Amino acid sequence: MTLYIGLMSGTSMDGVDGVLVDFGVDARAGLRVLADAHRPMPPALGAELLGLNTSGSDELQRAALAANALARLQAEVVAHLLDKAHVERRAVRAVGSHGQTVRHRPGEFDGTGFTLQLNNGALLAELCGIDVVCDFRSRDVAAGGQGAPLVPAFHRDVFAAAAPRAILNIGGIANVTLLPSIDELAPTREGPLAGFDTGPGNALMDHWCRLHTGAAYDDDGRWAASGQVDGPLLAVLLADAYFGKAPPKSTGRDLFNPDWLAAQLGTTALPPADVQATLAELTASACAADLRRHGKDARLLIVCGGGALNGHLLARLRALLPGVSVEASTDHGLPPQQVEAAAFAWLARATVRREPGNLASVTGARGARVLGAIYPA
Repeated sequence: MTLYIGLMSGTSMDGVDGVLVDFGVDARAGLRVLADAHRPMPPALGAELLGLNTSGSDELQRAALAANALARLQAEVVAHLLDKAHVERRAVRAVGSHGQTVRHRPGEFDGTGFTLQLNNGALLAELCGIDVVCDFRSRDVAAGGQGAPLVPAFHRDVFAAAAPRAILNIGGIANVTLLPSIDELAPTREGPLAGFDTGPGNALMDHWCRLHTGAAYDDDGRWAASGQVDGPLLAVLLADAYFGKAPPKSTGRDLFNPDWLAAQLGTTALPPADVQATLAELTASACAADLRRHGKDARLLIVCGGGALNGHLLARLRALLPGVSVEASTDHGLPPQQVEAAAFAWLARATVRREPGNLASVTGARGARVLGAIYPA
């Protein structure tokens, strides 16, 4: 067995997902998830992480303490995984931890820009007694890339097939991987593969739901389904310059945040359910438009992330993509909420083996790079 743990807390900030993965001899031959675990984000920590998305007072100390708290939460997930699978920590080669993105500004300011994932790899290694790999995005940014998305290389190894297909991850932000056929990928395994952030995923919908219902998210999209899409508002939202940009591109809460939404809404006085319906349509429309524009050969769209559990969102994708089969990743070997955590286990394995984790065709970096920093146990 070749065991790695992957940890993910995404832009939805709902908690930490973890998986214990056996890669066997060759990751491309098929991985096995031996255990999965989730710990919800404590409300105070979630609020602090969200607050750190914008500049504020004493933010260096606040960020350091938030990183410590996140490491402790991650350590709980690791302990639960080991206990659940009856695996000793010394059997695990490394833990891959994404951390929590609070700023993402590649290519800006000085031409290099930065991406910042709050984490404390040293503390996590101390608490777990396992090597920790983290800070995956910075090296790609240093090489002129977007630092995101990093999951397409993993999608390639897990989901590539004889026919072209697309993988859509809907977390707080949505990203798509456009996979050509396996024959087209050979021999470099990069070929015409592409991937990029399409725009908002769940982040704006979750914000609006919390604001008006008190719920953390719109369960199965029922509230959105009860409203009516407002055409003029949707047109205003889709007019943002990001949606017209050509890949490579990436985004985050630096752009698509509550302030952005408030500015687009202006003095519009729509029923809250209609705004929710329009936000769901924004996510689906942006994803569908990018698939039609850049992945028109794909006849299968595999959806993962929390958005794959939103029945209304999947229904809208199917309506907007006639002729494309829209399926949850469960039908292809990995449940939706395991995919990104498994990807960071895969990235940790690549780092340990000194193998590139990025794809220059996706991020725009100057070439393949070994990603991440290793904190020994």
